[in-house]
Amino acid sequence: MRYIDIFNGDADGILALLQLRLAEPRQSLLVTGVKRDNQLAVKPQYEEGDVVTVLDLSLEKNIDGVNRALKAGARVHYVDHHRPGNIPEHELLTTQIDTSVDVCTALLIDKQLNGRFHLWAITAAYGDNLLEVAEGLAVAQGLSLQQRTQLKDLGVLINYNSYGHSIADLHIAPAALYQALLAYYSPFDAIADLSSPYHRLRIAYAEDMQKAQLAEVYYKSDILKVVKLPDQAWARRVSGVLGNDLANSDPERAHIVLSLSCSGDFMVSLRAPKNNKQGASQICSTFKTGGGREAAAGINCLPADNIEALLTVTEQFYASSSGE
Repeated sequence: MRYIDIFNGDADGILALLQLRLAEPRQSLLVTGVKRDNQLAVKPQYEEGDVVTVLDLSLEKNIDGVNRALKAGARVHYVDHHRPGNIPEHELLTTQIDTSVDVCTALLIDKQLNGRFHLWAITAAYGDNLLEVAEGLAVAQGLSLQQRTQLKDLGVLINYNSYGHSIADLHIAPAALYQALLAYYSPFDAIADLSSPYHRLRIAYAEDMQKAQLAEVYYKSDILKVVKLPDQAWARRVSGVLGNDLANSDPERAHIVLSLSCSGDFMVSLRAPKNNKQGASQICSTFKTGGGREAAAGINCLPADNIEALLTVTEQFYASSSGE
């Protein structure tokens, strides 16, 4: 029997698995990647008796891999908060899927574990830009402002590290980051350890975000703001966290970050208005390689001649939904 852990390489995926393996330590095959590598369940070759855990990946985009695992006789436990599509019924499949806008995968695992590693779940919620949810949980936990700020910083840094076209763009490979964080029972232990990834990522994040302040404003209206980033590794790394920052600072608008690739296409990060957290997944899913969730979604590879279509669809959606 083999254990296979398949997880998104962002803060939510990493910290969802971290909670599980702190609670149930096991040697497993780790299958992960950059945040936009979202069809990870299709990669392994499954065998009868495998025990497969899939975290923070759309079931809709991974259904072929799941069906192949079930056909091989593997047991699959699937936990996620993205649009699932049709969920198959199978005796070897268990699912915990909730697409509510105030939920992330790590919070679902937190519930499954009865809050055993609640601080890690709060950190993940901060990293997944569920700021109000994370703040509420942190305050209920009795954390000071300084402690809440530390958990937010750690969550954002882990999430920041997940963005790029490939592992080469990242400061730390997601599997290595997960394994490094597994040494810490509490996020405050990681923050206190000067040799932990927290301190390395903090320096790198500050350098990249300083460059991001010069991002070109490609388009701006009362409904939507679009910024464009160059074809450079730092730009690909900040694409997600920059989108979150823009959304948090300007809650009435939707925001799009366009990151140019060497092929001339664009990686897209879309954030719904903070005051109208819906539609991002619906908009991005109309384009090939697009998907996500209601408040935040993206397109892995958008041809340049489709940018105007994306802007039009986004403007029309939020113009019509703003009064709901």
